[in-house]
Amino acid sequence: MRTISKKQLEGILEGRKDHEGISFREMLFKDMDLSGWDLSGIDFTLSSFRNVDLSGADLSRATVENVLLDGCSVKGAVFRNADMKTASMRYCDMTGCDIRGADLFGAVLEHAKLDGIISDEETRWFRMHCPKEGAILGYKKCVNDRLVQLLIPANAKRTSATLPSCRCSKAKVLTIKSFDSAKEFDEAWSLVDENFVYHKGEWVEVLDFNEDRWMDSTTGIHFWMTREEAIRY
Repeated sequence: MRTISKKQLEGILEGRKDHEGISFREMLFKDMDLSGWDLSGIDFTLSSFRNVDLSGADLSRATVENVLLDGCSVKGAVFRNADMKTASMRYCDMTGCDIRGADLFGAVLEHAKLDGIISDEETRWFRMHCPKEGAILGYKKCVNDRLVQLLIPANAKRTSATLPSCRCSKAKVLTIKSFDSAKEFDEAWSLVDENFVYHKGEWVEVLDFNEDRWMDSTTGIHFWMTREEAIRY
Protein backbone atom coordinates (compact mmCIF):
# COMPACT_ATOMS: atom_id res chain seq x y z
CA MET A 1 0.00 0.00 0.00
CA ARG A 2 1.50 3.31 -1.11
CA THR A 3 1.20 6.41 1.08
CA ILE A 4 -0.02 9.59 -0.58
CA SER A 5 0.56 13.03 0.93
CA LYS A 6 -1.99 15.81 1.14
CA LYS A 7 0.13 17.89 -1.24
CA GLN A 8 0.23 15.09 -3.81
CA LEU A 9 -3.50 14.58 -3.51
CA GLU A 10 -4.16 18.28 -3.92
CA GLY A 11 -1.98 18.46 -7.02
CA ILE A 12 -3.77 15.55 -8.69
CA LEU A 13 -7.21 16.95 -7.92
CA GLU A 14 -6.30 20.40 -9.21
CA GLY A 15 -5.54 18.85 -12.60
CA ARG A 16 -8.86 17.01 -12.77
CA LYS A 17 -11.25 18.19 -15.47
CA ASP A 18 -15.03 17.99 -15.24
CA HIS A 19 -14.92 15.62 -12.27
CA GLU A 20 -13.24 12.91 -14.35
CA GLY A 21 -12.77 9.56 -12.68
CA ILE A 22 -9.57 9.15 -10.69
CA SER A 23 -8.33 6.00 -9.00
CA PHE A 24 -6.65 6.01 -5.59
CA ARG A 25 -6.98 2.27 -5.04
CA GLU A 26 -5.00 0.60 -2.24
CA MET A 27 -3.46 3.82 -0.95
CA LEU A 28 -2.80 5.10 2.57
CA PHE A 29 -4.13 8.51 3.60
CA LYS A 30 -2.69 9.49 6.95
CA ASP A 31 -2.87 12.46 9.35
CA MET A 32 -4.58 14.99 7.08
CA ASP A 33 -7.52 17.36 7.08
CA LEU A 34 -9.72 16.84 4.01
CA SER A 35 -12.81 18.46 5.48
CA GLY A 36 -14.97 20.05 2.83
CA TRP A 37 -12.93 18.63 -0.08
CA ASP A 38 -14.53 17.59 -3.34
CA LEU A 39 -13.73 13.87 -3.63
CA SER A 40 -16.74 12.98 -5.72
CA GLY A 41 -16.52 10.13 -8.17
CA ILE A 42 -13.10 8.95 -6.96
CA ASP A 43 -12.25 5.26 -6.61
CA PHE A 44 -10.76 4.60 -3.14
CA THR A 45 -11.25 0.82 -3.20
CA LEU A 46 -9.15 -1.03 -0.56
CA SER A 47 -7.56 2.20 0.67
CA SER A 48 -6.96 3.08 4.31
CA PHE A 49 -7.69 6.39 6.07
CA ARG A 50 -5.94 6.92 9.39
CA ASN A 51 -6.59 10.03 11.44
CA VAL A 52 -8.18 11.79 8.46
CA ASP A 53 -10.90 14.43 8.86
CA LEU A 54 -13.48 14.09 6.09
CA SER A 55 -16.14 16.26 7.70
CA GLY A 56 -18.32 17.90 5.07
CA ALA A 57 -16.40 16.26 2.22
CA ASP A 58 -18.23 15.49 -1.01
CA LEU A 59 -17.89 11.75 -1.67
CA SER A 60 -20.92 11.46 -3.89
CA ARG A 61 -20.60 8.69 -6.48
CA ALA A 62 -17.26 7.74 -4.90
CA THR A 63 -16.19 4.12 -4.50
CA VAL A 64 -15.21 3.42 -0.90
CA GLU A 65 -15.64 -0.34 -1.17
CA ASN A 66 -13.67 -2.23 1.47
CA VAL A 67 -12.09 1.03 2.64
CA LEU A 68 -10.82 1.39 6.22
CA LEU A 69 -12.23 4.55 7.82
CA ASP A 70 -12.34 3.45 11.46
CA GLY A 71 -12.41 6.40 13.87
CA CYS A 72 -12.38 9.07 11.17
CA SER A 73 -14.83 11.96 11.23
CA VAL A 74 -17.13 12.08 8.22
CA LYS A 75 -19.59 14.40 9.95
CA GLY A 76 -21.86 16.01 7.38
CA ALA A 77 -20.08 14.26 4.50
CA VAL A 78 -22.03 13.51 1.32
CA PHE A 79 -22.07 9.88 0.17
CA ARG A 80 -24.93 10.21 -2.31
CA ASN A 81 -24.97 7.27 -4.74
CA ALA A 82 -21.62 6.10 -3.33
CA ASP A 83 -20.44 2.50 -3.34
CA MET A 84 -19.84 1.87 0.37
CA LYS A 85 -19.95 -1.93 0.28
CA THR A 86 -17.95 -3.57 3.11
CA ALA A 87 -16.47 -0.22 4.17
CA SER A 88 -15.22 -0.33 7.76
CA MET A 89 -16.57 2.70 9.65
CA ARG A 90 -16.26 1.67 13.28
CA TYR A 91 -16.40 4.62 15.70
CA CYS A 92 -16.86 7.08 12.81
CA ASP A 93 -18.77 10.29 13.49
CA MET A 94 -21.35 10.09 10.70
CA THR A 95 -23.65 12.75 12.15
CA GLY A 96 -25.68 14.35 9.38
CA CYS A 97 -24.15 12.26 6.60
CA ASP A 98 -26.11 12.12 3.36
CA ILE A 99 -26.25 8.48 2.21
CA ARG A 100 -29.15 8.80 -0.21
CA GLY A 101 -28.77 6.26 -2.99
CA ALA A 102 -25.66 4.70 -1.43
CA ASP A 103 -25.01 0.95 -1.22
CA LEU A 104 -23.94 -0.09 2.29
CA PHE A 105 -23.97 -3.88 1.81
CA GLY A 106 -21.67 -5.37 4.44
CA ALA A 107 -20.51 -1.98 5.74
CA VAL A 108 -19.34 -2.13 9.36
CA LEU A 109 -21.05 0.55 11.47
CA GLU A 110 -20.23 -0.71 14.97
CA HIS A 111 -20.16 2.21 17.46
CA ALA A 112 -20.58 4.74 14.64
CA LYS A 113 -22.46 7.94 15.49
CA LEU A 114 -25.45 8.02 13.15
CA ASP A 115 -27.50 10.93 14.50
CA GLY A 116 -29.32 12.85 11.79
CA ILE A 117 -28.10 10.63 8.98
CA ILE A 118 -30.03 11.23 5.73
CA SER A 119 -31.22 8.24 3.71
CA ASP A 120 -33.95 7.49 1.19
CA GLU A 121 -35.69 4.58 -0.49
CA GLU A 122 -32.72 4.17 -2.82
CA THR A 123 -30.29 3.67 0.08
CA ARG A 124 -29.43 -0.03 0.06
CA TRP A 125 -28.73 -2.22 3.12
CA PHE A 126 -29.21 0.51 5.72
CA ARG A 127 -32.70 -0.46 6.80
CA MET A 128 -33.63 -3.61 8.67
CA HIS A 129 -33.61 -6.70 6.46
CA CYS A 130 -36.25 -8.39 8.60
CA PRO A 131 -39.66 -6.90 9.48
CA LYS A 132 -39.60 -4.79 12.64
CA GLU A 133 -42.99 -6.01 13.79
CA GLY A 134 -45.16 -9.11 13.70
CA ALA A 135 -44.45 -12.82 13.72
CA ILE A 136 -42.10 -14.04 10.98
CA LEU A 137 -40.44 -17.24 9.81
CA GLY A 138 -36.66 -17.62 9.82
CA TYR A 139 -34.16 -20.26 8.77
CA LYS A 140 -30.90 -21.38 10.29
CA LYS A 141 -28.10 -23.61 9.06
CA CYS A 142 -26.72 -25.97 11.69
CA VAL A 143 -24.09 -28.70 12.06
CA ASN A 144 -24.17 -31.55 9.50
CA ASP A 145 -26.17 -29.47 7.04
CA ARG A 146 -29.36 -29.46 9.04
CA LEU A 147 -31.77 -26.64 8.26
CA VAL A 148 -33.89 -25.31 11.11
CA GLN A 149 -37.13 -23.48 10.45
CA LEU A 150 -37.94 -20.98 13.20
CA LEU A 151 -41.04 -19.10 14.21
CA ILE A 152 -40.00 -15.68 15.53
CA PRO A 153 -42.99 -14.41 17.55
CA ALA A 154 -44.31 -10.87 17.43
CA ASN A 155 -42.92 -10.10 20.90
CA ALA A 156 -39.39 -11.27 20.07
CA LYS A 157 -36.70 -8.64 19.74
CA ARG A 158 -35.03 -8.72 16.33
CA THR A 159 -32.31 -6.82 14.50
CA SER A 160 -30.19 -6.83 11.37
CA ALA A 161 -27.19 -4.76 10.31
CA THR A 162 -26.04 -4.41 6.69
CA LEU A 163 -26.15 -8.08 5.67
CA PRO A 164 -28.94 -10.62 5.03
CA SER A 165 -28.30 -12.24 8.43
CA CYS A 166 -30.64 -11.25 11.26
CA ARG A 167 -30.80 -11.86 15.00
CA CYS A 168 -33.67 -12.42 17.41
CA SER A 169 -34.12 -12.96 21.14
CA LYS A 170 -36.37 -16.02 21.00
CA ALA A 171 -37.95 -18.46 18.55
CA LYS A 172 -39.81 -21.73 18.34
CA VAL A 173 -38.27 -24.61 16.39
CA LEU A 174 -40.83 -25.70 13.81
CA THR A 175 -38.88 -28.20 11.72
CA ILE A 176 -35.36 -29.57 11.35
CA LYS A 177 -34.64 -31.02 7.93
CA SER A 178 -31.87 -31.85 5.51
CA PHE A 179 -31.20 -29.28 2.80
CA ASP A 180 -33.27 -31.27 0.29
CA SER A 181 -36.06 -31.77 2.88
CA ALA A 182 -35.79 -35.54 2.39
CA LYS A 183 -34.92 -36.22 6.04
CA GLU A 184 -36.30 -34.85 9.28
CA PHE A 185 -34.50 -34.63 12.63
CA ASP A 186 -35.40 -33.94 16.25
CA GLU A 187 -32.39 -31.78 17.10
CA ALA A 188 -29.61 -29.68 15.60
CA TRP A 189 -26.50 -28.00 16.97
CA SER A 190 -25.42 -24.43 16.36
CA LEU A 191 -22.42 -23.90 14.06
CA VAL A 192 -21.05 -21.26 16.45
CA ASP A 193 -21.90 -22.57 19.93
CA GLU A 194 -21.75 -26.36 20.23
CA ASN A 195 -23.69 -26.17 23.48
CA PHE A 196 -26.65 -24.41 21.87
CA VAL A 197 -29.08 -27.09 20.70
CA TYR A 198 -32.32 -26.69 18.77
CA HIS A 199 -35.02 -29.25 19.62
CA LYS A 200 -38.00 -29.69 17.33
CA GLY A 201 -41.17 -28.21 18.84
CA GLU A 202 -39.32 -26.36 21.62
CA TRP A 203 -38.61 -22.70 22.28
CA VAL A 204 -35.11 -21.25 22.37
CA GLU A 205 -34.28 -17.93 23.98
CA VAL A 206 -31.20 -15.74 24.48
CA LEU A 207 -31.62 -13.75 27.69
CA ASP A 208 -28.62 -11.47 27.10
CA PHE A 209 -29.73 -10.47 23.60
CA ASN A 210 -27.75 -7.47 22.32
CA GLU A 211 -30.21 -4.90 20.97
CA ASP A 212 -27.55 -2.87 19.16
CA ARG A 213 -28.42 -3.69 15.56
CA TRP A 214 -25.03 -2.64 14.22
CA MET A 215 -23.22 -5.27 16.33
CA ASP A 216 -23.50 -8.18 13.94
CA SER A 217 -21.39 -10.90 15.58
CA THR A 218 -22.89 -10.81 19.05
CA THR A 219 -25.50 -12.48 21.27
CA GLY A 220 -28.78 -13.58 19.75
CA ILE A 221 -30.29 -16.29 17.60
CA HIS A 222 -28.89 -15.68 14.13
CA PHE A 223 -31.25 -16.46 11.28
CA TRP A 224 -32.00 -15.74 7.63
CA MET A 225 -35.27 -14.77 5.99
CA THR A 226 -35.13 -17.48 3.33
CA ARG A 227 -33.96 -21.09 3.06
CA GLU A 228 -31.60 -20.12 0.24
CA GLU A 229 -29.85 -17.46 2.32
CA ALA A 230 -29.38 -19.88 5.22
CA ILE A 231 -28.04 -22.68 3.03
CA ARG A 232 -25.54 -20.33 1.32
CA TYR A 233 -24.10 -19.27 4.69
